[in-house]
Amino acid sequence: MVRSELVLKLSKAYPDLQPETVELLVSTFFDGISERLADDGRVELRGFGVFSTRPRAARTARNPRTGGAVHLEAKRVPYFKPAKDLAARLKG
Repeated sequence: MVRSELVLKLSKAYPDLQPETVELLVSTFFDGISERLADDGRVELRGFGVFSTRPRAARTARNPRTGGAVHLEAKRVPYFKPAKDLAARLKG
């Protein structure tokens, strides 16, 4: 599901809200998660999962076009851990 599909689905579920309002709510929600992760924080949505960041060490990678070595700096990458309920639903 992409963002526009989410906005459309929420607009149908809550017809009393204007589509622009739903778009603003969805944008605010995702911006809040992004800002919290950028501040090296963690976002927990009960029953859904936890968004956090994890460190990735500096390393030497290979440029696929030239085959040459490229140095990659250490960084933090986003990570999602699903809640037990969500994981169980996905397993069937």
